[in-house]
Amino acid sequence: MMTVKEVSELTGISARTLHYYDEIGLFCPTAKSEAGYRLYDDKAMETLQQILFFREFDIPLKEIKAVMDNPAFDRNKILQTQRKMLVEKKERMERLIASIDDILKGDNKMDFTIFSKAEVEEMFQTMIEHMPEELRQLSMDEFGGVDQWRKHYIEVVSSEKMQKSYAKVVEWYGGKDALLSVVNNPVSRKVADSYNKRINHILEKLIAKRGKEIDSFEVKEIVGEYGFVMKQFTQVKEEKGVMLAVANSYRDGFYKKKLDEVYGEGAAEFFAEAIEAFYSK
Repeated sequence: MMTVKEVSELTGISARTLHYYDEIGLFCPTAKSEAGYRLYDDKAMETLQQILFFREFDIPLKEIKAVMDNPAFDRNKILQTQRKMLVEKKERMERLIASIDDILKGDNKMDFTIFSKAEVEEMFQTMIEHMPEELRQLSMDEFGGVDQWRKHYIEVVSSEKMQKSYAKVVEWYGGKDALLSVVNNPVSRKVADSYNKRINHILEKLIAKRGKEIDSFEVKEIVGEYGFVMKQFTQVKEEKGVMLAVANSYRDGFYKKKLDEVYGEGAAEFFAEAIEAFYSK
C-alpha cells in the first residue's frame, strides 16, 4: 500500500490534487489507515495511470469520470486508443523539433502538418463510405478509380495550404482528436437532411427581417438560433469561428448566386452582414 505522499512523489501529482480526485469520486483510495490516511494498492495505481493518460490530452475531469464509470469501460481498448493518441502527439512533437532544428541551422522552414498520412487516409475512407452512391460513382469516374481519387485527396489535404486551414478548424473543435472524432463518425444522411431543413427555415425567417436593422433584436434572435443549430450540427466547441466562416462563404460567387436565386437579390450579403454583426461583437 502507498500513502498519498508516496503516490505524490512517484507521479508528481500534488497531495491536494489527489484529495480533490477522491472528493469528486474520480480516484478513491483502496483503504484508509487506522489514523484515517488514504492508502493505495497496485490496482489503484493502474487506475491513476489511466487518468493521467486522459489528462495528457487535456480531457476534462468530468468526462474522464464518465468514461471510467461506464459499465462498458474496456481497459485494453481505451489503452489502445490512448496509445494511438500518444504516438500521434509524439510524431507531432518530433516534427516541431525537426522544424526548430532546421531554423537553427538556417533553414527557416516551418512544419504546418496537422494530420498524418494515416489520419488523412482514414478521413478519405470514412468520406467514401458515407457519401451517396451516385456521388461516389461520379467521383470515381472523374478520377479514374478509387486509387487515383485517394491519391488526389491525400495530396490536396496534405498540402501546406490545406493543413494551415485545418489548424483553424481544429481550434473550433477544441483539439484535433475532437475534430477527428466528428470526421470519422459523421451523422447519417437523414439527420443531415433534417439539419439542412432547419437551416433553410431559419434563413427564410431571417430574410423576412431584411428591412430591420442588422443589430436589432429580431435579427439577432434569428442569427443566434442559426448559430445554435450549427453548433449542434457541426459539434464544435464554440460556433463563432464556424459562423464567421459561413458568412465569408456567402460572399463566394457560387454560394452567393445560389442564395440570391432562392431568397432574392442581395440576400447572401444580408445574411453575411447579419452573422458578422452578431459574432463580431
